[in-house]
Amino acid sequence: MDLHILDHRLRVTCINKNGLEMYTHPLIKLIFLRHRTRCKFFSLTETPENYTVVLDEDGFKELPPSQHLQVERSTWLPLNVVSSSNTSSSSQVVGVTKIAKSVIAPLAEQHVSVFMLSTYQTDFILVREKDLSVVVHTLAEEFNLYREVEGEFVPVRSQGLSDGLQKNGREVPHSTVHPVLIPKNQFCVMSLDPDTLPGVATTLIDALFYSNSPKEDGSPANDLECIKFFSFSLIDGYVSLVMDTEAQRQFPVDLLFTSSSGELWKMVRIGGQPLGFDECGIVAQISRPLADSDISAYYISTFSFDHALVPEEDIVKVTDMLHSQRKGMLKCRRKDLEENGQ
Repeated sequence: MDLHILDHRLRVTCINKNGLEMYTHPLIKLIFLRHRTRCKFFSLTETPENYTVVLDEDGFKELPPSQHLQVERSTWLPLNVVSSSNTSSSSQVVGVTKIAKSVIAPLAEQHVSVFMLSTYQTDFILVREKDLSVVVHTLAEEFNLYREVEGEFVPVRSQGLSDGLQKNGREVPHSTVHPVLIPKNQFCVMSLDPDTLPGVATTLIDALFYSNSPKEDGSPANDLECIKFFSFSLIDGYVSLVMDTEAQRQFPVDLLFTSSSGELWKMVRIGGQPLGFDECGIVAQISRPLADSDISAYYISTFSFDHALVPEEDIVKVTDMLHSQRKGMLKCRRKDLEENGQ
């Protein structure tokens, strides 16, 4: 397989909801007026806490600095796995599961933090620019590595880091056992032709910027059992949308398209408290057991929490699997503490 290091230098940002009015105009410009910006990589995800915006340097210039905008200090590079045309028994498995063992797990073992962004079309693995040499060295045996330079992909060679060293200089951290939440919403992963964006402009603006208004029955937009989650990506001319079925019903059915199966997805939300960006292995802890069971999964990281989408028919199995894994990790942690006299 080939792994492409794409020609985008990305920033991961967060807009507080009480400051959204300040950013409505630049966000609308980035979504609907892409020909007036040079931004080629743009992703906006709303969660109950905030808006996560991932965008390239040209897009980042559109966001005015303010107390309502948080910016993760690192510059990130997106990686994309390009599979061969050969089919396999796991070819029907989609999303992050396909790259869990070949990319996610090896990077976790080398203590490289990743930020995942699954879209309708593909999966992007974001790594810090400063970790690129470690990434290349770690994945060189499994992949043919190429870096995009002015639209052309040129081969990348490992610089021959010593195998016996901890290659990014970090101490090996203890894995944190994060709780998971399974909201009741059903979700859809869809796309549309970017030329039809004007046809859904009103609906899309309403879904992104006015979703916190009370529902028709007077109940709040977010309750304890369902979660507000809406993700829009416009990357290299391709649109991807993730929304729950309630939001989907607001859109014209003739403009949105999804997989032939029309599959519905359930969400696994990872983290009881904001996860931060320095912890390694969060994606691996979720994606590896799913890969072992050949369960498809889309994975979207945000500024505060991570989110995995799995087929609705598999959610009971996934829930049992993750709870069992959590119990096992807690048991191992207690054993380690006892052995160390703590």
